[in-house]
Formats: sequence, structure tokens, C-alpha cells
Amino acid sequence: MILKIISWKLVLGAILLLPVLLMTSCKKEDSRPLSALELRGKGSFMANCTACHNPDPRLAGSVGPDVAGSSLELITARLMHQSYPPGYKPKRSSALMPALPFLERDIPALHAYLNSFIKR
Repeated sequence: MILKIISWKLVLGAILLLPVLLMTSCKKEDSRPLSALELRGKGSFMANCTACHNPDPRLAGSVGPDVAGSSLELITARLMHQSYPPGYKPKRSSALMPALPFLERDIPALHAYLNSFIKR
């Protein structure tokens, strides 16, 4: 009886520990840690942008295009004025993205985060 209890606990422990081991043993392609500014930008991106853009900025979202590597001028124009910088050709022809001026303070952080994918 005691052996069955110990065996059951070992099996249960292995089942619960397996996902943790798998997650920590996988080598991420993005091995450079994010800076504090990039982390702030990631938080802002996840909270405000992923409804339309993919959580992975390198990929297109359901409504919005991929945005990794976006210039500071593009991010500022889109968020503050719902426009594009002079000479910029949009990736999509829709005009669905609204201006998001409440994110003005996060523009440098968003830029840092979106451009962190280029450095990796």
C-alpha cells in the first residue's frame, strides 16, 4: 500500500514537472535579454496592439501587418496622427488603425521593442 502511494506521487510529480522541464530545456532563438526600455515597450505592445497585430511583431496579425523594425517616425505618425511619414508606402491599404495619442509616452519604448527583433 505504501509503495503504491509513493509510486503515485512519483508519477504525479513527473507529470507536473514535465512541462517545466520542457520549457526550460528549449533554447530560444532570442537569447538576448530585453532592456528595461524594451520590456516597457513589450508590455505596451501586448496591452494595446495585439488585438490587431500579431503578438510576435515579426508576423502579420489578423488586421494589422507585421511591425517589427518600424521606424520611430512611422510609429509616431501612426499613433499620434493616424497618418504615415512622407514617402512611406503602407503594407496594407486599409485605414482601420485609429490614432492612439494616449501612448505618446510609450513611443520610444515601443520603438525600442519593435526594433529589438532586428538586433537578435
